[in-house]
Amino acid sequence: MDIERVTTDIKRMFQGVQILFVAFGALVIVPLLTGLDPNVALFTGGIGTLLFQVVTRMKVPIFLASSFAFTPAISYGGATWGIPSTFCGLAVAGLFYVVLSAVIRVFGIEVTTRIFPPVVVGPVICIIGLSLAPVAVSMVLGMDGGVQVVPVETALILAGASLLTTLVVFTFGKGW
Repeated sequence: MDIERVTTDIKRMFQGVQILFVAFGALVIVPLLTGLDPNVALFTGGIGTLLFQVVTRMKVPIFLASSFAFTPAISYGGATWGIPSTFCGLAVAGLFYVVLSAVIRVFGIEVTTRIFPPVVVGPVICIIGLSLAPVAVSMVLGMDGGVQVVPVETALILAGASLLTTLVVFTFGKGW
């Protein structure tokens, strides 16, 4: 038995499990948090991934999904202007991504780092995370939309186990 092949297969297995959890979070949890239909996210994520793989000739192993970055904007847009207007806003954001990718293709990645330097991107990511903190806290406490769906003790045990697993993998899984 080839030990290198087994090691590669084990790494791929863990990468597959990782993308499963990432895709589940992005394609099911984000729509549920924002009041949208997870079926739409699953369908469009699949179509987007297939198109991406065709365009890149399968050179980038990635699955496209929703982004937690849009959660506050989608929630606000849905509550303020309704779902149809929110979908239009999401479509415009998607078109912006297409335009941005064309700019990067023509001028290179340097143009984006000039427009969006790390000193700008870092705080924006922090603001997104902080705006989602109340949602995370309510989920850790077993609540969904102000309703207790899981007993607090059970929810805290699950959240603690998830955090511990993340820390162990992050600490000892270097190079994967």
